[in-house]
Amino acid sequence: MRYEHWHIADGFSSTVRPAISGPSGAVSAAHPLAVSAGQDALAQGGNAVDAAIAAQAVLCVVAPDACGVGGDQFALVADATEIHAISGAGATPRQALKHADEGANSITVPGLAGAWAEMHTRWGSLPFSTILARAIRLAEEGIVLPRALEQTVVAHDARLRRNGAGDWQLVGLPSGQLFVQPALAALLRQFAAQGPQCFYGGNIAASIARRIATYGGAMDVQDMAAHTTHVTRPLSVTLGRDTTQATKVFVQPPPTQGILLGMALQNFARWTPRDDLQADHIAVELTEASFAYRDRASEGQDLLDVMLEVDPARASRRGGPRAYLHTAGVSVADRSGMVVSSLVSVFDDFGSCIFVPELGIVLNNRAGGFTSGTNTWAPGRVPVHTLAPAIMRSGCGTMALATPGADGQVQTLLQVIDRILRRREDIAAAIAAPRWRSEGGKLLIEQGHPSAEGLQALGHDVALRPAGALCFGAVACAGVEAGGEPFAVSDWRRNNWAGVV
Repeated sequence: MRYEHWHIADGFSSTVRPAISGPSGAVSAAHPLAVSAGQDALAQGGNAVDAAIAAQAVLCVVAPDACGVGGDQFALVADATEIHAISGAGATPRQALKHADEGANSITVPGLAGAWAEMHTRWGSLPFSTILARAIRLAEEGIVLPRALEQTVVAHDARLRRNGAGDWQLVGLPSGQLFVQPALAALLRQFAAQGPQCFYGGNIAASIARRIATYGGAMDVQDMAAHTTHVTRPLSVTLGRDTTQATKVFVQPPPTQGILLGMALQNFARWTPRDDLQADHIAVELTEASFAYRDRASEGQDLLDVMLEVDPARASRRGGPRAYLHTAGVSVADRSGMVVSSLVSVFDDFGSCIFVPELGIVLNNRAGGFTSGTNTWAPGRVPVHTLAPAIMRSGCGTMALATPGADGQVQTLLQVIDRILRRREDIAAAIAAPRWRSEGGKLLIEQGHPSAEGLQALGHDVALRPAGALCFGAVACAGVEAGGEPFAVSDWRRNNWAGVV
């Protein structure tokens, strides 16, 4: 397989959302208001890390179903010479006796605030009062509730009410009405004054522990105080035999399943598909084969040596990937060449549905991510996470790719990277193109995908889905071309947007 450089088409050459560029920086994120907050940070002299935190904070305000301060964050931060992996996720309570998929026994120590604190200490240039200003204002003044969020609340009304969120203003609020979050605004103001690390002690930790105890959970203030944010090196795969043209794809190390993307890419590079249909088939088969190793994700780099067997002419129907859909992405690039690829999440919609009224947040249910083998639940353990942001780096520059979709993240990024590198499509076209997703033994295919009939003929259990269905994710892409300006590309799916400064 030949890998060379990627292509960025100009804004007038594509019917899809084009790549856009600006001299100071570029942001792509899961909501237009998050993009605007990132632009504000860049315009005030902030860097990519400042802008990423600003955008994530707004997502915590406008998308509490997908993410929040009670959840987690994983990020890759690339500077001119090195790429760092931030693991903003916590462990189960040390005194826990059981776990669940929702409620007080599904919660792991939230890692988002610690990740913000660690990233800002290492790279931040603006004060938190500036970084969080837009999110605080939106929480204080309110947002007009969109129909989609109202529908999500209705769908999870029973879960929310039985876990203490019945008094939350969001529950029962009709779309079109103002959703105001004074407690969340106060929490963010405390972060601005004291730094986000205050989340793990004092009144905040006490409020969280008290609420969890009320509903039968074991997490206490000692669990909160013991939380640590880990910054390590990412895993990487080199694509292309010619080192002068090679592209490195960096993925999140354990505890995430980012390694599965690395496995699929490493094995895909061994193939020279005769056409795009066979490429799609092989990619589906490699996806399903890699997901057999999900419970072993903690082995990290060692899994890149595993040879994944596929039949290039027939579907195996192994299945493997699951149906979770959630999370929100933020990718940022700045004028210095710093690039951030990140995802924030509370896991399921509204996470555990345990609501902490004093803080205005719901807590994650990430303990629902435990499975078997080395990913078996135990007190004080961190489960395998679905969050898998990626960064591509070559002689062309550095580019961040992040998408929601849980087990779909690996699959969406595999397809986009294949289109950019092997098919040599421009980045905007690669992101806009129809997708497939292996899920629960079926192969979901976006309406209009040219390989749909061919994949069915090869034996895949094909199920067509409408164009833009949530299961296909929504890529947030930003980067810096070598010798060029920062750029960003938004996905037309979901509520993704992009902006530049």
